[in-house]
Amino acid sequence: MHGWRRARLTERTKETATGRTLTFEVPHWPGHLPGQHVDVRLTADDGYQAVRSYSLAAPADAGGDRIELGVQAAFGGEVSPYLADDLPVGAEVEVMGPLGGWFVWTPQDRGPLLLIAGGSGVVPVMAMLRARAASASGDPCTLLYSVRAPDEVWYATELDAVAEGVRVRRLYTRTAPEGSRRPAGRITADDLLGMPPPTDTRCYVCGPTAFVEHVGELLLAAGYGPDRIRTERFG
Repeated sequence: MHGWRRARLTERTKETATGRTLTFEVPHWPGHLPGQHVDVRLTADDGYQAVRSYSLAAPADAGGDRIELGVQAAFGGEVSPYLADDLPVGAEVEVMGPLGGWFVWTPQDRGPLLLIAGGSGVVPVMAMLRARAASASGDPCTLLYSVRAPDEVWYATELDAVAEGVRVRRLYTRTAPEGSRRPAGRITADDLLGMPPPTDTRCYVCGPTAFVEHVGELLLAAGYGPDRIRTERFG
C-alpha cells in the first residue's frame, strides 16, 4: 500500500435515487482484489479534511488506472452527498489503497460461492461477480440481495443478465413487487434453503452492521463454519 494518490472523477452513474457509481482515473494505480476498498480524502479551501471509506465496485482494470467506487448518499452526511451529486466531473480528490485483505475473493478461490448483500453492501460483492465472470469460473455462485424496495436495487440491469452459473435472488424487506411469491420481510432461515451446501462453500456477507450480524447467525445455524464466512459491515 502507498500513500495518498490524486484521483480525477471521470464519470458518475446513477444506480438508485441516492446511490452512485463514481469512476476515477488514478495515475499509477497498483491494482486491487475484488472486495477491497479505499479511503477517500476531501480537503476544503480552509484546510479542513474529511476521510471516508468506499468499496471498489469492479475488479482491477488490467494495466489501467481506472477504479469504480460505490457511494450511497447518507441523509445529513458530510461527505457522501457531496461525492454522490456535487463533486464536478474532472475534479480531483485523494485516495489511499487498496485496503483490506480479509473480505476478498479471487478466481483461485475454488468451490461454491454464496454472496449475501444488504442495500449498498452489494458494491464489493459486485466486484466479485464481475471478476468471476471475467475468469469464466465454472463453480456455482448464488447472490442473495436484500433491499427495502425494487427501486433500491443497485446494478439492476446487470444483475438481470448475470453470467451462466450465477443464481440471483432479490429479497425485499418493505415493499415487494406485485406478484412476488415471497412477502416483504427481513431475511430468514427459509431464505437459505436450497443454497449451496455448507461443505466447501465460501460465504461473503456485506451490509449494515445489524444485517451482517443477523445473517451471520443464520449461516452458523445452517451449518456453515465460521472459517467459511467472511463479513464486511458499515453503519
